[in-house]
Amino acid sequence: MIRKFAAVPRLGIVSCAVLMAMLAGSPNVQAQQTSTEPPAQQRQAQPPQTEQPQAQQPAPSNSQEASPEETENAPKKKVKDYKTWSFNAGGGINLPNGTTKDFVRGGSGALAAGVARNYGKYFGLRLDFQWDNLPLRNSALELAQAPGATSHVYSFLLDPIFNIPVSQNWGGYAVIGPAFYHRSGKLDSSAAVPGSACNSFFGWWGSCYAGSLPLSGKFLNASENQFGLNFGGGITRKLRPNMDLYLEFRYLHGAHNGVTTDLRPITLGVRW
Repeated sequence: MIRKFAAVPRLGIVSCAVLMAMLAGSPNVQAQQTSTEPPAQQRQAQPPQTEQPQAQQPAPSNSQEASPEETENAPKKKVKDYKTWSFNAGGGINLPNGTTKDFVRGGSGALAAGVARNYGKYFGLRLDFQWDNLPLRNSALELAQAPGATSHVYSFLLDPIFNIPVSQNWGGYAVIGPAFYHRSGKLDSSAAVPGSACNSFFGWWGSCYAGSLPLSGKFLNASENQFGLNFGGGITRKLRPNMDLYLEFRYLHGAHNGVTTDLRPITLGVRW
């Protein structure tokens, strides 16, 4: 009987041990089952992650703004400090020179106009037209045996011009180049005899042929074409931003077949 009661507790202890072992193993079994689930099921079990939209990056711009350093270092466009074309017009008096002075009075009128093509601030090419009156002296009229006469010269001057800035308002220039002169005149009448020997006046007048006056009597009119040179210069005073006042002096010389024309015109005018 005692053996039976002793066996009962033994069986109870064994039964309790087995039950505790089973209870302790169940979490491990669940953990193993959970870890051995296929990846697809794990992914299904996990809540879906919402994809965050990527921030839109600004499209690259083709025209990039220049940095301040690039702006400062960029070459600046040079401001043009001269006019490509300039014009001038004026009037004054002329002072004859050389042989012309022997037959023409000084202080007669002169008119001038021109245009210049400037290639820079200091250099250009200038074309001028000038008209000078050549009134004959009384001594020349006596040699011509004429009561009166008219005479003048047309000049075409082509010169390089060298501009010389002095200050903001004052400047100067110089010109030199070839020239063409057409001198013409007319005696009112003459008592000179056709075929007679020429005197100094008719030699300069340009109507003397082989040392004598033409037998046709056509010596009242004179016409001379001469090539030569001219040079001179002037000073300028600024009146407005685009206009200057100028005072110019030139020396004109032309020659043909030993006949010369020499003038020294002084002109006051404006240049714009």
